[in-house]
Amino acid sequence: MATGYTEEFRHDAVRIATTSGLTRPQIASDMGGGLSTLNKWLLPIFA
Repeated sequence: MATGYTEEFRHDAVRIATTSGLTRPQIASDMGGGLSTLNKWLLPIFA
């Protein structure tokens, strides 16, 4: 189910995931998003 994340939220999540050293599950939990959604946003960066 789509929750309509804003572009700012997406950019923040990707920035945190690529710079913080936290695990993806921890970031998704902390930000209130889904792990699979975060992974989808990161796929183009790590592909």
